[in-house]
Amino acid sequence: MKKLLATFLASVLLLGNVCGVSAASPPWITYYKEMEALFGEDPEVALEYNNDDHEITLLVEDAKKADALTQLLPATKDFGNVQLKITVIPANGFGATKADLIAAAFDGNPVLEEVRTGYDPITNAFTYVIFKNKVVQFFSDNLGDANGLTSTLYEDIAGEVLGDGEGIYYCTAPGDPALEIPLGEWP
Repeated sequence: MKKLLATFLASVLLLGNVCGVSAASPPWITYYKEMEALFGEDPEVALEYNNDDHEITLLVEDAKKADALTQLLPATKDFGNVQLKITVIPANGFGATKADLIAAAFDGNPVLEEVRTGYDPITNAFTYVIFKNKVVQFFSDNLGDANGLTSTLYEDIAGEVLGDGEGIYYCTAPGDPALEIPLGEWP
């Protein structure tokens, strides 16, 4: 039996070397190659495979196509002891930082003054998202106000709605230069 097994393995290796194949691919590599065959010709889709993390990433230029692929493809595929992760990144995700996404989300919105990005000495990026200098009031059943209003700043609302990200700081623009008084100070 051992001789038969040794003969079989030798013939497989010989056949593999004759055909230019040095080893059999694991099934998750075959799956990646199947995806590459299926989407590799599409100019709007780029595939990447990370062997260390067992992850396939599809970079998709068209947002509708990215949404469709996200819904059609499984997020993970199990191959016994290896779990392959499949990630679809839409066009706005090509190297986009959170600062880029915030700038895009608020593009044309008059409440945003500007987005400034800088780097500290250790080359960590930090971003100031600077909102218009205006007190925002809205009704919210606030028992601490005689009229039930909440009075706040755009920076506080952004922190609540968008969440604080690492290195993202929501700020308020300085007061009106003609008044020479920052918001919140009394003359």
